[in-house]
Amino acid sequence: MVCGTSSGAGKSLLATALARWYSRQGLKVAPFKAQNMSNNARVVVDGEMGSAQYFQALAARCIPDVRMNPILLKPEADTHSQVILLGQRRDDLSRMEWRERAVHLWPIVRACLEQLRADYDVLVIEGAGSAAEINLAPTDIVNMRVAEAAAAATLIICDVDRGGAFAHLFGTHQLLAAPHRALVRGFVLNKFRGDVNLLAPGPQMLQNLTGVATLAVLPMWREHGLPEEDGVFDVRPSGSGLSVVIAAYPYISNLDEFAPLTKVAGLSVSWARQAQTIASADLLILPGSKHVPADLAWLRQRGLDAAIAAHVAADKPTLAICGGLQMLGGMLRDPHGVEGEAQSLDLLPFATEFQQQKRYRHARHTLAPLTGFWAPLSGATFDAYEIRHGRTLPTASPGGEFTRELQSVLADNCGWQYGQTLALYLHGMLESPPIMRALFGQQTPTLDDTLNGLADFIDRHFAPGLLMSLLQNPESSRSNGFDEARG
Repeated sequence: MVCGTSSGAGKSLLATALARWYSRQGLKVAPFKAQNMSNNARVVVDGEMGSAQYFQALAARCIPDVRMNPILLKPEADTHSQVILLGQRRDDLSRMEWRERAVHLWPIVRACLEQLRADYDVLVIEGAGSAAEINLAPTDIVNMRVAEAAAAATLIICDVDRGGAFAHLFGTHQLLAAPHRALVRGFVLNKFRGDVNLLAPGPQMLQNLTGVATLAVLPMWREHGLPEEDGVFDVRPSGSGLSVVIAAYPYISNLDEFAPLTKVAGLSVSWARQAQTIASADLLILPGSKHVPADLAWLRQRGLDAAIAAHVAADKPTLAICGGLQMLGGMLRDPHGVEGEAQSLDLLPFATEFQQQKRYRHARHTLAPLTGFWAPLSGATFDAYEIRHGRTLPTASPGGEFTRELQSVLADNCGWQYGQTLALYLHGMLESPPIMRALFGQQTPTLDDTLNGLADFIDRHFAPGLLMSLLQNPESSRSNGFDEARG
C-alpha cells in the first residue's frame, strides 16, 4: 500500500509505477483505491471509475473494473460531491452525512478488497490525502483501515520539495495507531532536487526515531508523462510555436486527456483563469465540466465569457469537449434537477437538456470531413468515451442569426464543426497518437511507453530485490536502512 503525508505527495505516480513493475515480474496485478475524490473519471463496463485507478489497471495489464475504485466522489461544490458507487451515481448517498455514509460503505469496500485479493497475486493499494488525518480516523475507509484489512506492506511517501519532509514523515508515523505503525515498511522521499548525499544524516536519524528505513529517494521528474490525477497542472510555456490555452474553471473534469499536449515539442500550453490568457490563444480548449452552470457563472464573474466570445467570433481554432460544448450553446434545461438550469454563452446554434440517466459509452469513432485548422483530422478514427447527462441538439437553421453553418461531424449528435470551432461530446481524442501527429506533425509517446518509463524509474531508485521483498513477511525482508536501499 502507498500512503502519503499529504495530497500531492506522489501516491498515484508511485502506485502506477509499482503496478507496472510487479506486472513485469510475471505477477497478476491489480490496483485498488477504496475512495477517490476527483472529477477525472473513465468509462468501464459497469459505469465509471477514477482515472488514476483506470491508468493503474492499464499499468498492471488488467481490465479496469469498478471494484478497483468502488467509491468515487465528484465535487460539485466546496461542500458537496456526487457519489459514484461501483460505477453508478447514487444521489441517496450524496445526501447522506459523511460519517453515516462511511459506516454504510465500509462493508462494500471490504468486499471489493477481498474479491480482488482472491483474484490477483498482488494488489497495489493507494491511500488518499494523508494517512494520519486523526480527525477522520474513526470513519477511515481509504487509508490505514484498508492497509490493516489487507495486511499490506505499507510505504509512506512525502514530497521533499515542499520542505519539512522528515517532520512530515515522523509526524505521520507517530500519529498512526500502534497496529498501523507496525504495517509501515518504509519511507519514500519524492521530488528531490540536488545532491542526494546532502540528505544525510536525516534518513538514519529518522530510522533511529521510528524504526523505519527510507527505502528510496525519487528525484524531481516533471516529464514522467502520467496524467495528473486531480487539479490543474500549471504548465509553463514550452515553446514559441502554437499557443494552446485551456480554460481552467473550478469544476473542470477529465483534464487528464490533455496531458499529451505537454509532450509536443515547441507547443506552448497554459491554463486560463484570466481573460488576457484567452486573448493570447491560437487554439482555445474548453474542457469538460462537472457542474456546467457553476462554471458558466465563474466564467462570467471573471470576464472570460467575453474573451471566449471574441475568440470564437474571430473564427480562431476552438475545441469544446462535453461540458465545454454545452457552454457554447443556448439554454441549459434541467427538468430532472441534475445540475440546474442556466443560460450558456449562445455562441453556437444548439441547446442542451440534462437527462436523468447518465450516458456511459466507450467506442471507436470516425470524423466526417472537416475544414480549416481541423482539416487534417478528416476521416480520422480514434477511441473515445462519453460520460454525460446532457443531450444536445441543433436549434437554428443555417442562415439564421448565426453567420456560419453548423456541420455534424459525428454520428448520434456527438459532434459538430462551426467555422473553426470543433465541439465534441467525446473525451480522449487527443490521447490518440495518430490524431496528435495529424494536428501537430509529431508522434507523441504511447501510454505504454509512459507506463514502462515509470517502472524503469523506480527500478533505478529502489535497491535490487527490495520491491520483491515487500511481498514477503516483514521478518524476512526488513531493510538495513537508507544506505542499503540506495545500494
